[in-house]
Amino acid sequence: MSNEIGGRATSRPPRRERSASESLLSIALALEAILVFFVALTAFGLRALEPLPAFLGGAALIVALIVVARLVRYPWGVGLGWALQGVLLATGILLPIMFVIAAGFIAIWVFCFIKGRQLDAAKAAYLAANPSASTSTKES
Repeated sequence: MSNEIGGRATSRPPRRERSASESLLSIALALEAILVFFVALTAFGLRALEPLPAFLGGAALIVALIVVARLVRYPWGVGLGWALQGVLLATGILLPIMFVIAAGFIAIWVFCFIKGRQLDAAKAAYLAANPSASTSTKES
């Protein structure tokens, strides 16, 4: 794969193919990071927390969600994602409506976890049954 940048050709290694599970879990965590931004604003606006803990805590949780979204390629990264689901649910202590909202996002996480594994298994079975398909999909 050769690209031309600024008049000179560069060679980049091919990108690592992400699994369906990794992609779906990353999306779920990114959506949760967006949710936490609004939760921090709400906690501040409703005076559930002082400004410093509301924004620092929210920022720390947002950073954690984004970092773990990049780490779900590893089994321990998925474990961290599960732990962050518990942290998201615990925000209901500050804002009780978060118990309901977090439950919805945890349901999305569980769906992505299960469906991603199913899609990865189906792809592996297809590639095992059709060995020639693995080379044609990487070229296009």
